[in-house]
Amino acid sequence: MNKKEIDARGMDCPLPVIHTKKALEDMEEGIVTTIVAGEVAKENVLKLVKSMGLGVDIKQNSQGDYYIYISKEKQAETVGSEASSLQCDADNKRDFLILISNDKLGGGSDELGAVLMSGYLYALTEVSSYPSSIIFLNGGVKLTVEGSQVLEAIRILESEGVEILSCGTCLNYFELEDKLAVGTASNMFTIAEKLNEAGNTITL
Repeated sequence: MNKKEIDARGMDCPLPVIHTKKALEDMEEGIVTTIVAGEVAKENVLKLVKSMGLGVDIKQNSQGDYYIYISKEKQAETVGSEASSLQCDADNKRDFLILISNDKLGGGSDELGAVLMSGYLYALTEVSSYPSSIIFLNGGVKLTVEGSQVLEAIRILESEGVEILSCGTCLNYFELEDKLAVGTASNMFTIAEKLNEAGNTITL
């Protein structure tokens, strides 16, 4: 029986879930053991396990760490018209874009906001459907330039067909026009057009 262990102690959210999901997807059958240090991380992994309909057992050691044993059995592959229908549904979900106007996520602590934004963009690379475009405005353009801590995640999204646009006026304002490292610089006319045409817009 295949066995994998993921020591997720010390990993920021959503990395414990992402690494567990990858291990389970790479395994046809077997047991994945994920080790986490906190209650929140444990509950997040359990939500993933529940959504996948897998068996799970949990043990806690004397240091308070949780050992989550996840069992995966071999399943038949989905074929035929049902699989085609699911793919079409996933394609339809691309009719939305994300507008990011800050390099931090949420208000309060800038340090926490930077961690949350990094976690969000990384998690976005792992979801089942991608937005058609991500538009970066105002301070958000700092995420697409040299030295940004999230360039890898944004590049992954771009490689998956997500259009990455940064406001040219904003890049000029912050004197970053020569440092754009991913996507293209755009103008407000194009941005307004994209926003008007999108089925749904998520604003961060």
